[in-house]
Amino acid sequence: MSEARALSSLEDKRGIEMSEKFKALVVREREDQTFARAIEERSIDELPEGELVVEVRHSSLNYKDMLSASGNRGVTKNYPHTPGIDAAGVVASCSDGSFKAGDEVIVTSYDLGMNTSGGFGRLIRVPSAWALPLPAGLTLREAMVFGTAGLTAGLSVHRLLGWGITLDRGEVLVTGAAGGVGSMALSILSHLGFSVAALQGGAGADDLLKKCGAKTILSAEETADQPSRPLLKERFAGCIDTVGGSVLAYGLKSTAAGGAVTCCGNIMAELPITVYPFILRGVSLFGIDSQNCPMGLRREVWGKLAGEWKFPWLDDLASETTLEGLEERFAAMKAGTLKGRTVVTL
Repeated sequence: MSEARALSSLEDKRGIEMSEKFKALVVREREDQTFARAIEERSIDELPEGELVVEVRHSSLNYKDMLSASGNRGVTKNYPHTPGIDAAGVVASCSDGSFKAGDEVIVTSYDLGMNTSGGFGRLIRVPSAWALPLPAGLTLREAMVFGTAGLTAGLSVHRLLGWGITLDRGEVLVTGAAGGVGSMALSILSHLGFSVAALQGGAGADDLLKKCGAKTILSAEETADQPSRPLLKERFAGCIDTVGGSVLAYGLKSTAAGGAVTCCGNIMAELPITVYPFILRGVSLFGIDSQNCPMGLRREVWGKLAGEWKFPWLDDLASETTLEGLEERFAAMKAGTLKGRTVVTL
């Protein structure tokens, strides 16, 4: 760390110690059981227990954040609450010595932003085991362009590569390719030299998909699954699915013998399919869970995102907002019109 950076960190730490309040987005339940959001001043004493206090510099917006901010009990059980499942910032204090003041860290998933106050506040306090050092090659902002979406995409790519999906085996399909996970997976794969087919249900995403390196763009109508057909023509070496349901079924039915499919989305939870892709073609289906990913694998994938998987157009995939601008982004995400990634700068 440079002398200027070290001095800045010390000043940051001193400022946190002297301030009893910090700004955060707070979601509260009204008496009529509806929910209201507002930016409030919170006290450090209101944060949950944990060894690590981090001053959040950037967070990012994920679908789970929108659900939490809307009062979804499946994500967040108790309110008032501050959402934000991603955070990148500077360590203010660490009581168990795992980190020192001024260290730059990433905190994603686990319970952050679900039932633990999250990254839509300037300070978080979490178990030190949830954090990892910012890898060389990434800025704090770049880490949040990736965020949980990038980690999930990275875990999906890691699984396909580990299964032996190589460039010479042919096309790879990415579904929901204009979304957070989809655009990251598409970008990583194309950066690595794969020929990628992008499937996106909504219109108006072609420019984004081409920017991410899609060789082929498929429409939902073009790939509509036919429930009466247990198998479709073998086309893809592998598939990264972010949608579920009939879209995942299409990927499984269209994957060539010995291929692999990863699944991380639940937009359509029911899977209408027979066992034939598995027993006649030996296709393997892998579930991807970034929330409880072991720290060893988490560090490995973040290292790749900071290194050989970091694509040149990373910054182009994100727009930036503040806490005050989140209302507009929540509405766009709920309407399905939000494309790419949103970095929240605190």
